[in-house]
Amino acid sequence: MVKYSTLVRQHMRILTSLQYSSGLFAASGKSVATGYDKAWLRDNFYSCLAFQCIGDWDTVFQTYRAVLNIFLKHEEKIDAVIAHKPSHRHQYIHARFHPETFDEFWEDWGNKQHDSIGALLFGIAHVQHHKDLLVTENDFRIVQKLVWYLDAIAYWEDRDSGIWEENEEVHASSLGACVAGLTAICSYVTVPEHLISRGKKALAHILPRESEKKFVDLALLSLIYPYNIVTRDQAEEILRHVSYHLVREMGVIRYKNDHYYNKNSDGYSEEAEWTFGFSWLSIIYDQLGDAAHADYYMKRAQRTLTVKGEEPELYFSHTKTSNENTPLGWAESLFVVALYRVMKRSLSPKRATLK
Repeated sequence: MVKYSTLVRQHMRILTSLQYSSGLFAASGKSVATGYDKAWLRDNFYSCLAFQCIGDWDTVFQTYRAVLNIFLKHEEKIDAVIAHKPSHRHQYIHARFHPETFDEFWEDWGNKQHDSIGALLFGIAHVQHHKDLLVTENDFRIVQKLVWYLDAIAYWEDRDSGIWEENEEVHASSLGACVAGLTAICSYVTVPEHLISRGKKALAHILPRESEKKFVDLALLSLIYPYNIVTRDQAEEILRHVSYHLVREMGVIRYKNDHYYNKNSDGYSEEAEWTFGFSWLSIIYDQLGDAAHADYYMKRAQRTLTVKGEEPELYFSHTKTSNENTPLGWAESLFVVALYRVMKRSLSPKRATLK
């Protein structure tokens, strides 16, 4: 018990060190040369999950206040999309922003990432439930416009680059994020029923696949946690596929033949092993009430820590060599959530269950 509580504190300190004074989190260390010192919309959503888990809503509030200010700064761009569906990627809401000025980065970075908008709507709704985030007319107006934005782009059929910022397809993980976000935010702004029903229909059509080209993908885990929008049978099918096809020694590969940090020059095999996959699996198995598998993956997650006690983005295939993006905020956050859930369960016989 002392071990887990100590680890939680240690990794919350690491995660906190990635936050800028604006409230936004860097994807990795602020001095890293890979560009991961920037603030990704999606990464900020996932980085906040650890703070939500431990009940630190003040930190979460600060981050989401910054996120709202980003959208307010770029409101004219959102208005343009609502008025006319974009014909070019750069016209969509960008994926990355300067963590202090909130300016866009103009590189072509797979900027069609619908899941990030769904994720933030989901997060905004949860913050609002605990602490008044949406207060002014500006706040409610910009959130309402994010709903209209998803309608304007017809997210349920619009191809995007998804969670991994690659290969424009219709992704189950993007559909799920948008459905979950729209469902959560409808308590605070207007969400036409068709926006949710069309997303659900498209998601049902594509599952259990991630996309037309990908049968199984690590991103599918998001449909179980944090979004919790699949049935137990669907969740167990996703877990079977991920466990059988993607689990490796030092992490979980994102999908078969992933080229990112692939050891082979042809980029065909030896996919990089992402550390947060183990934490993610531990969280989900705990959510399903399977304590044995939750503990198993928690132990495997602990073995992915570097000698400095940090969670890297990934390890090269079949090695204990991590890449430069260490610590990765997203990985640190999911590790904390997994630790906290295992620790909490050991104090109580109750089990979190999937609805």
